[in-house]
Amino acid sequence: MIKPTDLPDTIPMFPLGGALLLPRSRLPLHIFEPRYLQMIEDALKTDARIIGMIQPLRRAKGKEGDNGPSLYSIGCAGRITQFSETEDGRYMITLGGVSRFRLRQELDGFQPYRRGEVSWEGFERDLGKEDFDLGFNRPHFLETLGRYFEVRGLSADWDTLKEAEDELLINSLSMMLEFEPEDKQALLEAPSLETRRETLVTLIEYSLRGGEDEGLLQ
Repeated sequence: MIKPTDLPDTIPMFPLGGALLLPRSRLPLHIFEPRYLQMIEDALKTDARIIGMIQPLRRAKGKEGDNGPSLYSIGCAGRITQFSETEDGRYMITLGGVSRFRLRQELDGFQPYRRGEVSWEGFERDLGKEDFDLGFNRPHFLETLGRYFEVRGLSADWDTLKEAEDELLINSLSMMLEFEPEDKQALLEAPSLETRRETLVTLIEYSLRGGEDEGLLQ
C-alpha cells in the first residue's frame, strides 16, 4: 500500500487522448516512441516507478504550447507493475492505478518527455481500500450493458461480469468502453464510485439513443 508521503511532487507525464487509468485498476500500454521509451527507463530507476497518465485538451479548447497540446488539470498516476522488452527495443508495460493528481504546472528540463509538478491533495481516498456503490442495481445495469454490447457487436464473459466486485466492474468498463475524451475525463473526475457508475450509465444510454458522435459531458 502506497502512503501519501511516498508520492513524488514531480512526475513524468504521458499525454494520451482517450486513455483512462483509474485508482486500483490496471492499464496495459505498448511503448514505442523514443521519448516515452526514455520515460519508462527513467521511471524504472526510481523507487516509486510512477508515471502520470493525462489527457491532452482538444485544440479548440487548449492552446498549443512549446511542449505540445495543453493538458487537462487532472490525471491519474500509475506504478509500473510489469514490463517486458521486445527484441526491437519496445516496451510492454502494465500500470497499476495509484492516485489521481492535479497538475500544478509543467516543468522545463532536458528530458524529451513532459514532466509536471503535481498535487495529490483531495484524492486521499484513492490510496485507501476499494470503493463501494451502495445504490448499485446490478441486474438493471447488466441489462443496459447487454443492449449496448449487442448494438456495438461486442462480446463479453457475462459470468465474470456478474461476479466482479462493484469497483472492478465499473472501473474496468469505464476504461475499456469507447467514449469521447471529454467523457473519459468526466469518468476520471467522478468523486465517488456511485457518481462514476451514474456517469457511465448516462454515456451508455446516450450511445444507445444514437448520440455517440459527440461527447456528452462537456
